[in-house]
Formats: sequence, C-alpha cells, structure tokens
Amino acid sequence: MKANPVFTLNLPTKLIFGCGEISKLSTETLPGKKALIVISSGNSMRKYGHLDKVTEQLVLNKTEFEIYDHILPNPTKGHIMEAAEMCRKCGCDFIIGLGGGSSIDSAKAIAVMACNSGDYWDYVIGGSGKGKPVTKVLPIVAIPTTAGTGTEMDPWTVITNEQCQEKIGFGNELTFPKLSIVDPELMISIPPKYTAFQGFDAFFHAAEGFIANIATPISDLYALEAIRLLYKYLPSAVHDGRDLKARAKVAWASTLAGMVESTSSCISEHSMEHALSAYYPTLPHGAGLISLSLAYFETFRNDCMKRYMKMAEVMTEKKSNRPSDFIDALKVMQKECGVYDLKLSDYGVKREDSTRLMQNARDTMGGLFSFDPRPLTDDEIIEIYDKSYK
Repeated sequence: MKANPVFTLNLPTKLIFGCGEISKLSTETLPGKKALIVISSGNSMRKYGHLDKVTEQLVLNKTEFEIYDHILPNPTKGHIMEAAEMCRKCGCDFIIGLGGGSSIDSAKAIAVMACNSGDYWDYVIGGSGKGKPVTKVLPIVAIPTTAGTGTEMDPWTVITNEQCQEKIGFGNELTFPKLSIVDPELMISIPPKYTAFQGFDAFFHAAEGFIANIATPISDLYALEAIRLLYKYLPSAVHDGRDLKARAKVAWASTLAGMVESTSSCISEHSMEHALSAYYPTLPHGAGLISLSLAYFETFRNDCMKRYMKMAEVMTEKKSNRPSDFIDALKVMQKECGVYDLKLSDYGVKREDSTRLMQNARDTMGGLFSFDPRPLTDDEIIEIYDKSYK
C-alpha cells in the first residue's frame, strides 16, 4: 500500500447477517415482484430445506418466483445464457442467488444477460471476451449457504466459457447485490472437506488483498480481521460442522473477505487457479488455491516482509520477526484443516501442464498480475505450478 493512499469506498449492498436472519426475507422490501431463484444442479438446496425456507419467505412477502437449478460447481456460459432466456420468458424482474459462490456468481451473470443482447462473452473483459459496456443489470439478492467466496459483498462473477477453456472474473458497479442475507445456520450441513476448501478461498481473498499493491486502509482492516478469524475458527468448523459459533465466525470472515474484494483485489494466485480449473473443472477452486499457496506466497516472501509479519502476528497472536512466520502459520492451518497433502494429480492435472497453464492465466486474467507486489516472470509462474504439483 502506498504511504499516502487515495481511494474510494463504495459498498452499495445491504447486508443482513446472523443466525436465523433468513426470516427477514419475508419482510424486506425486495427489488422486484418476481424472482428467478438460481441454485446448483445438485440436491443440497432441496435436501437440507434451504430452497423451501426461501420460497416460504417469498410467499409471505407476496413475491412470485421461478427456479433455475442447473448450475455447476464451475458455472458455465451455456447455463448463463439458458437461464437468462428463461428469466426473460417468465417475466422475472430480479434474481436470487441461493447456495455457494457458483450460484451467486451465476445470478450476477444471468442478471447481466437478462438485460443485454448477444453472448455473455461479448461483455467479458479478458481472453476472447469483447469487453462491450454493460449499462443495465437486473437487481440481485444473494443468500449464501457456504462461507468462502464473499461474493455476497462484491460485484465479481467467475464464469467458464467451456468452448475455449477460459475462466474469467467479471463485474462492475451494477453487479453488486442489492441485498445479501448471510445466515450461518444455513451452513451447518457443509461437509468437512468443502468447509476447508471454501474457508481457504476466503483466506486467500484476504491475504492476497492485503499484499496487493492497491490495498487501502479500509481493505487492510477487513483483511486482517478475516485472516485472524479464519486461522482461529476454520479448524473448529471443519472438525465439527454443527459448532455454530465457529460457523458464524467463519461466515463473517468470508463476508469480510468479500469486502476486501471490493476495496482491494485478488492478485495472480487467483489467475493461476482459474487456469487450473478451466482445464480441470472437477477441481474445486479452494483446493486449487490451497495447492498453489505455499509456493505462491514463498515467491513474494521478501517483497512485502512487514505485511507477511503482520499477517503472522494476527494468526498466531505472537510477535513475528521474519516473513517466513506467515508461511509457517499457513502450513499449520492447512494441517489442522486436513488439507496439507492435497494432490493436484488426484484431479487429473499433469506435471507437463505448467507452460499452458501459465499462458492461460496470462491471457484470461492477466489484469490481476498487475496488482502483485512485484511483476512475476513467466518462468516464476511456471515454477510455482511445478512446485505445487503432487
């Protein structure tokens, strides 16, 4: 961060946070009369009663709805276009994203295409996207049932163009949700492995945003508190999913990390992971980030030493004298959450992929590299992939 920062703060989303707060959906003034509810293609939203809770509240609020339930863990452009067409045909005038980051991200992208002609990739910036301006978007309501992306408090949506293996983040001031309801009680059913993957996604949003060269005083506040909470409570949430205190702390940390995304930015670790899961869509985003993280953060160890030591101090509650303390604390956290020995090879990734992954990361989300503490060379990126491979 610069010594004399100049920045703008604009977080236009109304946030309702707390256990049981999903009930507020019945009394809130909603941004439309008929919602398209966007959920995943799996059965969890129905199995655990989340969809029923939301629809019951909408009925009480005298709001009509339709349901689109085809979203994949790595959402695709094809489904965005299909859902946008359904939205128009059914006369929906706002979108509810219910579920994990994939459903809420998809809700944002659908909100764009419900109001704009052509193909979603006409508007995406990066890769083969054409970067056309977006001037109108349907209102979005975000109801996360996972704690990881923080997408409920930022404008970003990450969608994969399955035709050309490009996974790109996109958004603007119009794609902030109008309303977000974060109820930790909706998160107790998440399995341990995915609790860890999602929690580390939030952790890296915060850590990357803290060392980004566009970090601001307000993003630093959000980032350090998210890092502190996740280090302390994520292992508890992983080991006992019904520990509601731990769930609530992790959920708040994830929301804070989303606010980091709105006041600073992710950096190239996310570009590099998007390349991985663009080619290997069964790789969970958080798992990819975990696999890259030790080699990635080691690369910048001597470039932002004070910031590494500050992160180590909020994690361990001990004085740090060397930047490696952060790397060591990150290893401890991964071990406590049972993800230290993740293998990219388990998801089909091959050792010889490094060069094409580097090029994909540069081509599709090269903008994030400009926020790194210092410029990375192509050889350094390839080396990070090589060191992360197991």
